[in-house]
Amino acid sequence: MQPIDYTPSTKLFLIVNCGAGKNDKDAIVTTIERVLNEAARAHEIVVVADPSQIDRTIEETIARARAENGAVVVAGGDGTINTAAQAVLGSGCAFGALPQGTFNYFGRWHGIPLEIEAATRALLTARLQPVQVGFVNDRIFLINASVGLYPQLLEDREAFKQSHGRGRFNALLAGVATLIRREHRPLRITMELDGASQTVPAVTLFVGNNPLQMRQVGIPLDRAVDSGRLAAVRLRPVGTMELLWLTVRGMVGKLGEEANVATFSFRQMTVATSLTPGKPVKVAIDGEIMWLRGPLEFRVADEPLYALLPPPGAAEPPK
Repeated sequence: MQPIDYTPSTKLFLIVNCGAGKNDKDAIVTTIERVLNEAARAHEIVVVADPSQIDRTIEETIARARAENGAVVVAGGDGTINTAAQAVLGSGCAFGALPQGTFNYFGRWHGIPLEIEAATRALLTARLQPVQVGFVNDRIFLINASVGLYPQLLEDREAFKQSHGRGRFNALLAGVATLIRREHRPLRITMELDGASQTVPAVTLFVGNNPLQMRQVGIPLDRAVDSGRLAAVRLRPVGTMELLWLTVRGMVGKLGEEANVATFSFRQMTVATSLTPGKPVKVAIDGEIMWLRGPLEFRVADEPLYALLPPPGAAEPPK
């Protein structure tokens, strides 16, 4: 479905997730209001105070936006952006994001400022652009989706942040603690790709849809992801010390050079794991943990997400 016509006067329907990120949400709402009022831009802001109500709030906001030919904008981290994009995709609404999370891969890759005032001002001059979307079963991902060790790292990271606070350094410490403390039982995964099937062992299978993330850890598939494909990274079974070494190599952008790391790109792939047949599989999607029934179908979406992004060249190169 093509999105509705978008113009610089299109009304903006903004959703601010109070459960995402580490910033003062009152200050965020005040700043958004001030910038949009100064620009005389029609808008409506909805604050989500109860995370359990975010899905309902997003659906209601999309309905209002469609009724008034408006655009839907969400302020939050990559997980919140994913939740809103899932609902907006195919709705006929333009989609905007004000990144407020820990890593903000979506915003950084697309040149959206991370400071709320600058991001809101950039929204006023944004252009409608298509963004590639990945699917695993019926769930979209804008950044990545994975099974195996990586979902466990994310789960432990969330628990760690409850005690020690957010931030990239704390996220790293949480990951190291998981690698040291836990036993990492390898999976056997069966991949059907390009008409061929193979069963291989893996500590984790990671599927990426964000060129910036691929580039940062040293996986040479960022151009493939930026041209209609998804990137797959399979870690072969290794011991704890090797996992720690791979973590270090990823931090310095050299992960793709390691012999225990297999990489490839694809448009569609079916994955079955060695977990109990018929049972749901723990999957990490854009930083959130979900349970999906296997086999897992990874694919590039047939239609893009139409997003409000800064014009090409308007922002600094992503870091």
